[in-house]
Formats: sequence, structure tokens, C-alpha cells
Amino acid sequence: MNSLILQPTTTAEWQALVKEAEQRGHVHLSEDLESYLIFLLIRFTGRPELIKSVVGMEFLQSSEALGQKKLEGLRDVGDKSLLLTGFFPGRAQSSHVRISYFVKIGQSAYAALATLNKQNLAKLYVELCQGFVVLMDVLHTIREQAGYSAGLTPLQAEELWSDLSSPHALEVLRRYTKSTLIQTRSGTDGCFH
Repeated sequence: MNSLILQPTTTAEWQALVKEAEQRGHVHLSEDLESYLIFLLIRFTGRPELIKSVVGMEFLQSSEALGQKKLEGLRDVGDKSLLLTGFFPGRAQSSHVRISYFVKIGQSAYAALATLNKQNLAKLYVELCQGFVVLMDVLHTIREQAGYSAGLTPLQAEELWSDLSSPHALEVLRRYTKSTLIQTRSGTDGCFH
């Protein structure tokens, strides 16, 4: 396990972890995505009930809600989906669904928010939808560098690479094999391009 360098505030600690994960994963998040991810991590720190969320049902309920309740519900679904796929990919296996199912729900929630919000927030939600897999990869890297888990299993990595073209998943697969890897499916997202 790597040693953690403690920062003066929770925000600074999460920022340092996100920055380090970006460097290790060879990705660069926009300032908006990086800030959103940091504040998302702060907001859900110490909320173990997150793991018990049924995001598919919450997505349906939020989609049918009205006004502010709809906006907040969809945001929570997108955020929970991101955290579940990034920190708890085994949750999908225990639910007997693919990890990409949670990714698609999260992307759909952010895409819906993009259509419901005014220009500035709409742009952020489009960026969250399009950057979902990269954000998930950053969370996987944080999870691995903290040493709390073994990381993605080979089957989880294969799924994420095949379904979503996850660069982090491809790197994990390369750790397990020296063979040439061929992608059998092409990942498509439900985001605006």
C-alpha cells in the first residue's frame, strides 16, 4: 500500500488523489470535470448507504418526477452511478448485471439533465455524460493506488474495455497477458457529440 500524504483539508486531499490518478492514468480532466469529481467525492464521503442504492429504480422515479425534484434525482443517479462503477465495480456482479449497465444509467441521467438545464449547466452535464468512462477510470486508479482492493478483475476489465473502450481496463488487461488484445465490440454512449 502506498503511503498517503495528508493535506490540510478534505478538499485538498481529494484534489491531490484525483491529480495523482490523472497522472498515473495518463489522462487530463478539464477543470470543470475535475472540480465536479472532487466535490462529488466530498459530498458522498461517509455515506455508506450509497452502496445500497438501486440506481435503475431511482432513475425511473427521477425521470417521472417534476421540477427541482427531477433535477436533483437525476443528478444523484448520475453521481451514484459514477461512484458505484468507479469504486464498487463488484456491485454489478453481485446484482447480476454488467458494469456497463450502471455506466449507461449514469450517462442517461447526465444526458437528461443536459436537456433540462440552461446553457452553462447543460454544457457541464454533456461533458459529464461524454467523460463518464474517463471519470470512472480515474476513480479506479484512486481505488488501486490507495491499495484497498486488488483492482479490476480480468473479467471486469474485459467487459469495460469491450463495452466502453475504457483505457484503464485495457491497461489492466495488459497486466494479465502479453497477447495482442482485440476488441470484439465497440462501445457507444448515449451522449451528445
